[in-house]
Amino acid sequence: MMNAPLNIKMPSEASVAPKGYKLLIGGKHVDARDGRTLERRSPGHGFVVSRYAQAGEAEVEAAMLAAHKAFESGPWPRMKAAERAALLLKTANLIDSRLEDIARLEALESGKPIAQARGEIAGAADIWRYSAALARTLSGESYANLGDAMLGVVLREPVGVVSIITPWNFPFLIVSQKLPFALAAGCTAVVKPSEMTSASTLLLGDLLMEAGLPDGGVNILAGLGADVGAPMVSHPLAEMVSFTGSTRVGKMTMAAAANSLKKVSMELGGKNGQIVFPDADLEAAADAAVFGGFFNAGECCNAGSRLIVHEAIANDFLEAVKSLTAKVTVGDPLDDRTKVGAMISPDHLGKVTAYVGAASSEGAKLATGGVKLASSAGDYLAPTIVSGVREDMAIAREEVFGPVLSVLTFETIERALHIANNTPYGLSAGVWSADIDTCMSVARGVRSGTVWVNTFMEGYPELPFGGYKQSGLGRELGRRAVEDYTEEKTIQFHRGPRTGWWAS
Repeated sequence: MMNAPLNIKMPSEASVAPKGYKLLIGGKHVDARDGRTLERRSPGHGFVVSRYAQAGEAEVEAAMLAAHKAFESGPWPRMKAAERAALLLKTANLIDSRLEDIARLEALESGKPIAQARGEIAGAADIWRYSAALARTLSGESYANLGDAMLGVVLREPVGVVSIITPWNFPFLIVSQKLPFALAAGCTAVVKPSEMTSASTLLLGDLLMEAGLPDGGVNILAGLGADVGAPMVSHPLAEMVSFTGSTRVGKMTMAAAANSLKKVSMELGGKNGQIVFPDADLEAAADAAVFGGFFNAGECCNAGSRLIVHEAIANDFLEAVKSLTAKVTVGDPLDDRTKVGAMISPDHLGKVTAYVGAASSEGAKLATGGVKLASSAGDYLAPTIVSGVREDMAIAREEVFGPVLSVLTFETIERALHIANNTPYGLSAGVWSADIDTCMSVARGVRSGTVWVNTFMEGYPELPFGGYKQSGLGRELGRRAVEDYTEEKTIQFHRGPRTGWWAS
């Protein structure tokens, strides 16, 4: 049965012309000045699903000017926090009302399963609500302890125009980890979604306009990194860059931002390990290993792409993970039962399988998967487990970003920590054990921004998210998320006669 080609049903969208999308600049929907467009082919179904106006440097300039004008003289930064919060809440409600439409767009453009897309959009709406709460609690400080004649006041003011650049793997969720907090602080923004998955972000722009956001508050540009992303990062009117994507592009982005010393926030790659001890709930750990490795087809910065298992249980645990993997439904992204959808592009699929091939040639063993699945349409990769991986292999150190689980073994907790930390990344990790000492030792010893104990890849807007080492700079979410988009201003009030004249 496994060998039968996947039957991918063509949705109604396949028989109509691709949906057209314009850019959002200064509150107006506009085409590119040179008339260029970008087409997006659905990775799960193979037809052209979207056509976006393609921005270039002229549009970046127009969007930056619009955002700058909205910041310098528009109402948004000058509103009461309660008014900004009300708009953020209204946006959350509009997201909920369009949840199915947005989820479908995401499934068609990214290839992810529709059930997971719905969860992503609902999670995004929740973040917009959380940002509204933070808008109203943003505050400064006062110091009345500087002597009778002096009062010190520390204000938090919005940083200004923010350039937001987001990736293709969770388009709606990741823009929602940045934009609402920038808006809550009183900033304005220029947003560039990935050229592969721009539709849902462009739809978000419509919802913000419907909610009553002043013109120019948010501007959205579809386009390529070199044409749009690069000038957005180096533009003199942008005061801050918030970027999520690969570490490689992150380094280029940071170098470009350095020329004008912009504030930079970055969420980059990960090579996350789940460490499993013999005393763990092995059934739960095996399920989490499969979930962590194959959720969103492994196209996830938080993917648990390294399974680090105690050698006493390694063989049995691998068998348990293999048998669960065999039950994972791969197929049509629009089928509610699908757990793993299509890969984002044929090129990316080729890159992922190249990692598996290299590991096999270096002595690792292909336990299952590793091949492109035959299908009536689209690009699908079988969930893949590679055992006997050594920590010096590329597959153990580099971000593969596909449904590939690398299995490594350890004998002692010290060795487990060494393996977990032996990578340039430090985004997240998991530990599975019934022993509190073991859990605490791993949680304290792992160099990563998040550690899950006896669970994996849960997320809450209340908890900060970000990485150590080359996994990023700064944190998103959590109660300080709005502060990230502010500057501190110290004001010193003096009263009465000035003492200690300098030249008298």
